[in-house]
Amino acid sequence: MLFKQILGFVLVMFVGMAIACSTPALAADTSDGAKIFETQCAGCHINGGNIVRRGKNLKQKALKKYGMDSLEAIANIVTNGKGNMSAYKDRLTAEEIQAVSAYVLQQAETGWH
Repeated sequence: MLFKQILGFVLVMFVGMAIACSTPALAADTSDGAKIFETQCAGCHINGGNIVRRGKNLKQKALKKYGMDSLEAIANIVTNGKGNMSAYKDRLTAEEIQAVSAYVLQQAETGWH
């Protein structure tokens, strides 16, 4: 479990560095992700909750339970959607999807504070 957490952290850092190198405006700053979340996601996921399906929220315990506790998994579901979750590939750029995914992961790790 500790290995998985470390691997997740390393992956987030690697993606953050890749974004920072390719798009200086985004850097590893999650403030862009926060803005995107507020505009695109908070309607259903306010404070990491889920108004449609309570158990499938964005809290760390639920993300782990459903295998959504990595940047890749979150970005995939944001991009392609799943079940009641709409796809955002036509609404957000790849960079915006990465930013909001990093924000969600960070918030889950800090308990949405």
